[in-house]
Amino acid sequence: MLKRKLEACFSPAMFMPDENRDSIVIVIDVLRASSAICTAFANGASAVIPVADITEAKDYKSRGYLVAAERDGYILDFADFGNSPFNFTKEKVEGRTIVYSTTNGTAIINLASSSYMTVIGSFLNISALTEWLIKQDRDIMLFCAGWKNRFNIEDTVCAGAMAERLMETSLYSTICDSTIAAMDLWSLAKTDLPGYIDKVAQRTRLRDKGLDDCIQFCITNDFTGKIPVMKNGILVDHDL
Repeated sequence: MLKRKLEACFSPAMFMPDENRDSIVIVIDVLRASSAICTAFANGASAVIPVADITEAKDYKSRGYLVAAERDGYILDFADFGNSPFNFTKEKVEGRTIVYSTTNGTAIINLASSSYMTVIGSFLNISALTEWLIKQDRDIMLFCAGWKNRFNIEDTVCAGAMAERLMETSLYSTICDSTIAAMDLWSLAKTDLPGYIDKVAQRTRLRDKGLDDCIQFCITNDFTGKIPVMKNGILVDHDL
């Protein structure tokens, strides 16, 4: 049986859309975009519209949409709230369409949108996601948001955790050094993930701004079984 290809990409600067048109691309932004999006769907959001441009987000706001928007961790002045997953409560988001704009995550969601399918992944939905991926007969790209086109640890560790689960099925093969490195990093982190994540740069950035209350939550496995997928430029639950 021909095995499916499993690859990883450590930053948007390294991503090549044309080489992933037939792949399922998993967008991973642990702190905090992909965690927030998974939380929104877990709490009943009907859709999330990712927009990279602040002007576009403002336009949606003027048309009555609920807007979550931040830059460098700070909530934008016109937004209803920022991108902490704790903002996406059932009371706020159930049955609503949310316009979402962040420093890193939303730009790479749109960058990946020319792939066969773009999916949001995090620790929060890791089991449901990997079990669903195993049922798909597609190559997979684990796409880490990184930080402003640079490598980061938390997304790579999450990619490694996903890669380990997928490789254990024997359905996948990889000759991608990034995938192997991600799994190696996960092997170092998994025995004490909170301790390992405590030293990452984004942990420090969030702590310095008083925004680090959600970190333990963001590295929690299986908060939800929801799998957000991109359809016609909008994120929806994969069952829809």
